[in-house]
Amino acid sequence: MEKDVGIEVYLTGTQGLGGKIKVEPEDFIVEEVPLLLPREDGGRYTVARIRARNWETNRLVKVMARTLRISRKRIRFAGTKDKKALTTQVFQFDLVSEPVQSMRIKDVEVLEVFQSNKEIDIGDLRSNMFDIMIKEINFSDSEALKTTNATVEELKRKGGFPNFFGMQRFGSIRPVTHIIGRHMIKGEFHEAVDAYVANPFHGEGEESFELRARLEETGDYAEALKTYPNVMSFEKAILNHLVSNPGDYIGGLQQLPFNLLMMFVHGYQSYLFNRILSERIRRGIPLGSPIEGDILVPIDPHGLPDDKRLIPVDSNNVEKATKQVKEKKASVTGILFGSNPVFAKGEIGEIERNTVDSERLKPEDFTLPKMPRLSSKGMRKALVVPLPDLEVSSRDRIVRMRFELPRGCYATAMLREFMKVDPLES
Repeated sequence: MEKDVGIEVYLTGTQGLGGKIKVEPEDFIVEEVPLLLPREDGGRYTVARIRARNWETNRLVKVMARTLRISRKRIRFAGTKDKKALTTQVFQFDLVSEPVQSMRIKDVEVLEVFQSNKEIDIGDLRSNMFDIMIKEINFSDSEALKTTNATVEELKRKGGFPNFFGMQRFGSIRPVTHIIGRHMIKGEFHEAVDAYVANPFHGEGEESFELRARLEETGDYAEALKTYPNVMSFEKAILNHLVSNPGDYIGGLQQLPFNLLMMFVHGYQSYLFNRILSERIRRGIPLGSPIEGDILVPIDPHGLPDDKRLIPVDSNNVEKATKQVKEKKASVTGILFGSNPVFAKGEIGEIERNTVDSERLKPEDFTLPKMPRLSSKGMRKALVVPLPDLEVSSRDRIVRMRFELPRGCYATAMLREFMKVDPLES
């Protein structure tokens, strides 16, 4: 499954713990640390810290909007979270505080409410705090700690863990966002719709698998609209539009939230990035030490990259660049290909261009003339994340890890170096 999204290698050669994560939602606790949001009595927006169990962010927003009887466009958030977890997030409502405070939804708790005049945007996070249980590991408690420490030491020597986009980026059970994004980039909107509403995956549940397989076989959107359960609400919204407007596949996709549509485009860019990062590791090119042709970005005191400042590495500054990376003041980057790409040079540039060329892509493909709001210029993204301070314990074949990661980094990308197990088994 990981290979399907471009994650093809491990950085470390240590033995894996094995085990499983997310046996229960409480095994994967994540809490957002937002950027400063001024508290202003009488402010236009209501801000709420909300704890949710087993809720994917977009579906939670849809239910909250329905409960509050407002458009989902009046609810904003800084980051999306996967379903099988216990998450604490900040949401912003263009609404007075009383209905938000009294909102009642199963497995959802409003922890705090205040007012602010500042709008929240996607990415307005400093970091995420994690508290994760790895269960059913293969070792005794002492062996587990020894194995974990060996991986910690190797990751430190190599500058951190690979900054792969984790399975959540693509869909943990149905990894399809990059597939839909590829179709959208190529103007194949019918295929993009079918990749979302049909396209069954083993592991998603018997009922939904059979319903998607039936639609894939028949192409009968009207039948699917009648048989799909209400829990598949996004799929039903698309199907309903297509039954009323046959052939309007762009209109069907536009029934989805804008941020979800944008995730499809970003998912495809993430897939390409993962392939580039995998190839670099496969060739033995270091992540924590730049080579000529690399492009660096500065890192701020919070561990966040300044992707607007690009620093090319050549023979004149390679020693200084190496020092900056080792001091965690800069990071080596890879390309997130878009309409305004900045490629590295040398061997690294060759990897990036070959990966893009293998998909027969051109920069203008990412302007999406039929859906211009989804256009993406692309950027460069750090290839490695410095290993955070880890609090590790082991008891009764359960390893517990607590740590903090900068925004945009996936805990599962770090955990896979420790576990070394197929995602379907973990």
